Amino acid sequence: MDCERAWRELRLRLAGSAFRMRFRLTPEEQTYCRRKGWKLLSGQTERMIRERLAPAQPAHDGKQTPMRGHPVFKAQHATGCCCRGCLAKWHGLPPGRELDEAEIAYVTAILIYWLREQVGPATPGDDGRGEQPDLFE
Repeated sequence: MDCERAWRELRLRLAGSAFRMRFRLTPEEQTYCRRKGWKLLSGQTERMIRERLAPAQPAHDGKQTPMRGHPVFKAQHATGCCCRGCLAKWHGLPPGRELDEAEIAYVTAILIYWLREQVGPATPGDDGRGEQPDLFE
C-alpha cells in the first residue's frame, strides 16, 4: 500500500470536516514529539493501535481514544483513526474483525504523517521524514 499517496488523498477528504480540521498539536506536544524522536513515537503509535484499535471488538469502542493526553490521541481524532466506526468511514477498514499487519502499518503511517505535518522540520535540512523511512516503503 502506498501510504504517502493514501495520506495525500485522505488529507483532502479530511479538509471537508470541520471536526477533524480543528485538531492541532500544542507547542508542548510538538516539543514532546521532537524530544522523543520519530522512531520512538512510531513505536508508541503502533503499540497504541495494536492495543486500542486492532482487536475485532476493542474495549469501549467509540470512546477508547481520549481527546488529549498524548499527541497520538489528537492525531487519531484528526485522521479518523480513533475508533472502528471512524476507521470504517474514513479508511474503509470494516469493524468486527482484527486488523491485519498491513492495516496496522497503514494506520500507524497515517498518524505519523499527520504528526510530522503538525511538528514540521525539527532542524534545518530535516525533510520531516527523518529516522523512519522503512515505515513508508
